[in-house]
Amino acid sequence: MIFIIALFLKVKLKTALMSALYAGVGLTGFSWIISEFTPVVTKIIHQMVNNVGIKLPVVDIGWQAGSLASFNSSVGLAFFVFGLIAEFILFAFGITKVFMPSNLWNNFGFMIWGTLAYYTTHNFWLSMGLSFFMLLYTLELAEIQADRWSSYYQIKNTTVCAAQNIVQTVPTILLDPLWNMLGFNKVHLTPKTFQRKFGVFGQPTTLGAILGLLIGILGNLNRLTSYHAWGQIFQFAVQLAAVMTIFPLVTDVFAKAFKPLANSIDQQRRAADKQSITDPINDRKRWFLAVDDGVGYGESATIISGIILIPIMVVIAFILPGNRTLPVVDLIALPFMVESIVAITNGNILKVIANGIVWFSIGLYCSSWLAQIYTGAISHYGAAIPAGIVLVTSFNLMARPLNALVFAAFISQDPIWIGLCILVYLLLLYCLRRYRPQIWHYLKRMADKNTVKPSKE
Repeated sequence: MIFIIALFLKVKLKTALMSALYAGVGLTGFSWIISEFTPVVTKIIHQMVNNVGIKLPVVDIGWQAGSLASFNSSVGLAFFVFGLIAEFILFAFGITKVFMPSNLWNNFGFMIWGTLAYYTTHNFWLSMGLSFFMLLYTLELAEIQADRWSSYYQIKNTTVCAAQNIVQTVPTILLDPLWNMLGFNKVHLTPKTFQRKFGVFGQPTTLGAILGLLIGILGNLNRLTSYHAWGQIFQFAVQLAAVMTIFPLVTDVFAKAFKPLANSIDQQRRAADKQSITDPINDRKRWFLAVDDGVGYGESATIISGIILIPIMVVIAFILPGNRTLPVVDLIALPFMVESIVAITNGNILKVIANGIVWFSIGLYCSSWLAQIYTGAISHYGAAIPAGIVLVTSFNLMARPLNALVFAAFISQDPIWIGLCILVYLLLLYCLRRYRPQIWHYLKRMADKNTVKPSKE
């Protein structure tokens, strides 16, 4: 798909071929690291859970089971084809300025919700409608944060468009004035300030080792007098340091796949507009290529924030009244889950963590409510459930307050609730089409409040 899009954008054949290969190499490297690191993190988390001794009935087994169920269901497969056609049409008619087919894989994020709806209601067209509606507002949110994402992650004219991760745009925008009132924007907790203030101890590799030590100790609190425990602690510190060091390198390779395409978009846009465009924010014809969120995973503030949130979310899962979900396997996906927050807050780690605590805590309730439906659906469509576990979930897919709210409206089959969802979407679309430059300028001002001003010598 990347190769075809590159040729369509009139990228040279050699460059188009290398873009396609870089995309494959980046995804492969990314998959290798995650597949090796996930069991390590999962083991530490299980030890942390066992140390506390609290049992929760809904266990996170990772997003992979949900993806498998999506492609095994009739609704999921139908939407995979329909969604691709719809994405072309929506872009061609200017309903969205985000070209989604370049990130075709993430369509499973819409397919899983349609699959759950079909399992619940047995209404094929309602379920297809739900997946399509989620595509619509995902594209809307992706465009709202597009200028900030492309600016922060430094790949022109690109944005992420994953249904499971884009909704963090909503709480980030709504809660930012509150965090500023509390002075969070004045606490310049960013990778650059870490490096400037702490030197070698502020480097991503060193921070990874320090975080690894802390998480390893939390996982071995009941046996800190054991040599074996300290062996595991130091091993995990080195493993996390390796991830923090290697992932940015893989991210750079992955980014090479999209930079020629993004630059070509920019050149063609400028050639079409004979007037010189000095501020791309005011360019209403500007459009964006949807890229895989693996592009941003290895960025320093993103991966640091995600790793810090791992033990925090485990603790919150235990102390949150009424919560039934234990996040485990998908905790490694937290850097994906905070990308929009990082971009909008300009890498302010304190704000990223605060937003994550609020939004993902609400998400735990959503995951708990959906557990029975999710377990039944993935089991029905062929995904294996580990022995000894009654209810399962995916923290990455199901701990989504906005998606869960829309899902509830659609499975109610009440025209009023469904109509209200559509009305809100249309109002936001009208505002985005009419006031997009103003929205982007506002988000830029929000981000600039988190920028460290150079000190006077």
